[in-house]
Amino acid sequence: MTQPLNRPLRVALVDDQPLVRAGFSMVIDSQDDMEVVAQAADGAEAVQELRSRSVDVVLMDVRMPRMDGIEATAQILAQAPEGRAPKIVVLTTFDLDEYVVSAIRAGASGFLLKDAQPEDLLGAIRTVHSGDAVIAPSATRRLLARVVATPEPQQKDTSVLEVLTDREREVLTLMGRGFSNQEIGAELFVAEATVKTHVGRVLSKLEARDRVQAVIISFETGLVSPGSD
Repeated sequence: MTQPLNRPLRVALVDDQPLVRAGFSMVIDSQDDMEVVAQAADGAEAVQELRSRSVDVVLMDVRMPRMDGIEATAQILAQAPEGRAPKIVVLTTFDLDEYVVSAIRAGASGFLLKDAQPEDLLGAIRTVHSGDAVIAPSATRRLLARVVATPEPQQKDTSVLEVLTDREREVLTLMGRGFSNQEIGAELFVAEATVKTHVGRVLSKLEARDRVQAVIISFETGLVSPGSD
């Protein structure tokens, strides 16, 4: 969905450190196309706040008192009206924190290190809102290898891929290998606009919330294996 030009991107900040929230808020509010509309000091407060407020992107700390970012992510997505769930980016101090793996499982769209540069923070917000992953391709492969390393009680069956055409499977495979839309286009000798159409159809058919969720499916079904180049 394209952001209407007359409305800034609405961002919520969830972190138990006031200085962190203040710093992120200054960076975000300096932009014409986005604004901070909600803040919370822990997951429980965030869940309550977002029951009555619609936002586009949530920056969610994972380690907080009362309710951590993992449970908050799951509850916020569960309570959101159909088709209006916010994109959630988990914030962490450590690359590939175990909490991040759990947050991705809970439905987060990616992760961002707290010491990221301001331009990277802003780019991440815009990117995740557009439906792409926040995670760099190399980190995506490492993260998702961790996500699928521990079996879950109910693994996705390969039958979920039957709804895809051969071309859509090719696109999903390349997504799982960390290719950007531009790189997928070059690999398949098609225009980037065509790739975007295929990606959209893949997400729709797999009922995936975003690109990260689709890539997880590619790993869980064995379409892509950890370590694939």
